[in-house]
Amino acid sequence: MQDVADAAGVSKGLIHYHFHDKETLLTRLIEWMTHESVDREAATLARSTPKTAVDDLWMWVAGEIDRGHLRVLNELAQERGPLISDAIRRSAQARREAAMVTVDRLFALLELRPRVPVQLLADVIVAFIDGLAIHASIAPQANHRVAFDVLWLSLLSLAE
Repeated sequence: MQDVADAAGVSKGLIHYHFHDKETLLTRLIEWMTHESVDREAATLARSTPKTAVDDLWMWVAGEIDRGHLRVLNELAQERGPLISDAIRRSAQARREAAMVTVDRLFALLELRPRVPVQLLADVIVAFIDGLAIHASIAPQANHRVAFDVLWLSLLSLAE
């Protein structure tokens, strides 16, 4: 808690006032990072055109990777406290729901219809993006856009 207080430039007492323990602090962090990421994802395709949609998605993913929040969420998923576990489950559900909206929107923009259930595609996308976020921390010099493009070309080939 002292490290958090130092980084935030506030007293440890103030941190304890708002967050009674480490688990409460981490739970709130999960909720905040999830909310922010889901909001950014929701805004991603709002002004997209069929020509720019995949590039717009990549810009969102690249931004999320640069922020490091997805990597942190993946790391926090390893914590075993009940509050953290519940927050991670809610985070995963919110991210799946956001991915479902993204899939629906992208396919609609491209005037396509997926032959695979949108929920399944959303699960694949969330897992892929999580893996990409982890890989980016291990191999930051790698060209992650190539993997992203291959994934989306594969998913779009499943359209009617």
